[in-house]
Amino acid sequence: MRDLSITPSITVTIGRHTRQYFAFVTTAPAELDSPATMTLHTASLADVAGFAADSVAHDESRARIKARLVLVEAMELAWQRAKYRGYQHLFLRADPGLVGLNTLQHWLWQRLQASTSEDAA
Repeated sequence: MRDLSITPSITVTIGRHTRQYFAFVTTAPAELDSPATMTLHTASLADVAGFAADSVAHDESRARIKARLVLVEAMELAWQRAKYRGYQHLFLRADPGLVGLNTLQHWLWQRLQASTSEDAA
């Protein structure tokens, strides 16, 4: 297992509850997510693969499949990794240079604001 200290992460505190989330690139559909896993960005694998720390080999047809940048809660990381890989989906740590704390904060705020807008509608 790779060292999580080099995997981009964000710590979220709401009230007295604090959770740590790690950023990964996956081709798994949201139906395989744990309740605490959050999608920050969705696009084609060709677009999202650029956020992965390791290069992704893909052909033209694979480049068009859906991929996501996700935040996985630390306590559910092993379960989430096993679930995605059990269904033969990519699960790659995000590049800390491209997906640093400021980027994670920005996308998380956007995601939370979008959820609030949907609830108000």
